Amino acid sequence: MFIPMKNITTLLLIFSVAFATAQNKDTKKADQLYDRLAYTDAAQAYQKLLKQGKGSRYVFERLANSYYFINDTKKAETYYKRVVKGRKVKPETVYSYAQSLKANGKFSDYNTWMKTFASMNPDDSRAKDFMKNPNYVPQIMEDFARYEALNLEELNSEYSEFGGIINGKDFYFSSARNTARKKYHWDEQPFLDVYKASLVGDAIKNAQLLEGDVNTKFHEGNVAITPDGKRMYFDRNDYLNGKFEKSEEGINQINIYYTEWVDGKWKGVFSLPFNSSEYSSGHPALSTNGNTLYFVSDMPGGKGKSDIYKVSINANGGFGTPQRLGDNINTEGKEVFPYIDGSGNLYFSSDGHQGLGGLDGFYAEAKGDGFGDPVNMGKGANSENDDFAFIYDPSTRQGFMSSNRNGGKGKDDIYRLRGVDPPCEVDMDINVVNEYTGEPIFGARLDLYDAMENRLSTKSTGEDGSGNLLAECEKEHVVQAFMRGFESNAITVEASPNGKLSKTIELRPIEAIIVDDKVVLNPILFDYNKHNIKPQAAFELDKLIEIMKKYPNMKINVESHTDTQGQADYNRKLSERRAQSTVQYVISKGIESSRISGKGFGEDRPAVQCGRNCSKAEHQKNRRSEFIIVER
Repeated sequence: MFIPMKNITTLLLIFSVAFATAQNKDTKKADQLYDRLAYTDAAQAYQKLLKQGKGSRYVFERLANSYYFINDTKKAETYYKRVVKGRKVKPETVYSYAQSLKANGKFSDYNTWMKTFASMNPDDSRAKDFMKNPNYVPQIMEDFARYEALNLEELNSEYSEFGGIINGKDFYFSSARNTARKKYHWDEQPFLDVYKASLVGDAIKNAQLLEGDVNTKFHEGNVAITPDGKRMYFDRNDYLNGKFEKSEEGINQINIYYTEWVDGKWKGVFSLPFNSSEYSSGHPALSTNGNTLYFVSDMPGGKGKSDIYKVSINANGGFGTPQRLGDNINTEGKEVFPYIDGSGNLYFSSDGHQGLGGLDGFYAEAKGDGFGDPVNMGKGANSENDDFAFIYDPSTRQGFMSSNRNGGKGKDDIYRLRGVDPPCEVDMDINVVNEYTGEPIFGARLDLYDAMENRLSTKSTGEDGSGNLLAECEKEHVVQAFMRGFESNAITVEASPNGKLSKTIELRPIEAIIVDDKVVLNPILFDYNKHNIKPQAAFELDKLIEIMKKYPNMKINVESHTDTQGQADYNRKLSERRAQSTVQYVISKGIESSRISGKGFGEDRPAVQCGRNCSKAEHQKNRRSEFIIVER
């Protein structure tokens, strides 16, 4: 059966069970609700257990899962935190905790727990992708928004609306607004129905419950219509000809059906041959020519909680054998809501590929019989919540998507999706190599600065030693490269017009210089009357950091000095600020605070005894920082 993710009420239609039989009479009420997927009620029942003093790791984990499945990631985080620090924790529990942290904007903690997940489950594709690029979240956030999402307020209601396809002048979508239906225990919203609205210019109006044989008292959801308009595929609970089927475990699955357009109505409902009462299949989507049906299933032999499949449709309307899409598309998580554009490219949502939180939308270019590696559609299209059911036409740069992001009208809303023109920008390919050997350096950090020394973005180099940075055109920038074991280096990128350019940064392997009781660096330069760490100073401090990593017991005291310009008391305070800025920079790079301290001495200990008659060069020598080894 589909195991639901953080919530998408409507997503449950496809990925989750609709019903389960009650367990034996001795099962606790909370467990009964949980096993029926009534997670809102289950959370309340587990909370009562806690108030009765019956808390245990089992209760905390089920409570956390309940909140996670209804997308209350703040409460999920609270209770997962009680579970993950115990022994014999399930890797998937750690993964859910990490996802909750990410959704709550705690990216540093997310990275920490994803590393824990990766150590527990190193062969998991989600772990491998993360370890290749652990800093992907800021990379996505720093890129410009290539799409904008506009809420279809005239269509959405206080209930869940999602999906949406266009057929002529008609717009088909799913909604829980039919209050005549029973409520679904997952989120206490009515069961879903298929609706049809009219396209009137740029507006979508006059939504009506779809007439014909499609809707029942149970869930009906995603729709796909053949190019000739004569057949509609849709998914719903395993219910046909008045029979409500359950699996051996008492679960009612989701299956795909089709109906035919006859005499101006959708008539008859027919089951697809690969449907089963033992697993779910849903989210139908068609290739442009209508010869291939794409869908989602948790059938045996899959890779994750739900995978994307395709099946050929024969000329007589029959079906071939379903084939799972490749491992570059499917993960151990959920892949859902496929859509094929006019060029055969795939759009889908996933919580297994690297995203911003919840389900993210991805694009994969058609390549032969399959698809290239997925690309995150970026901010605008994606948020920290669930973003799904993308349909998009690259030629018009128009489409639709669904989301439960903040600021919506209901639990899930439908949005109009539009492509956004990129700003005037320079696309920089930065190659980082070993200065002595010319070999590429994998995993080097690239920091992009503007002319005012504000850091704009950070990327990491790939296996070929290259990293890509986007910068505003017609402006000068500085790119700094850092890699453990190497001296940092930087280049200035001149103001360039819109387009692409390639630059190389050479890094020299660090040669530690320790003389007596000091770590000797080139001068840590500060501007007159300033205490901020400039990129040039960072180069030298990075050498100190590498030496401290090489000698894990080493402790350093930073002694900062000024020249004799200005008042002595002011200079003492200025040097103290410089010392503390230096200390904080080192700590920010992963050195424990207990290993480094700092003190400012102002002009009290000049390197050159020149009084008030110092030359410019002598003032510079006195304006210095020294790194005293207090323990090694």
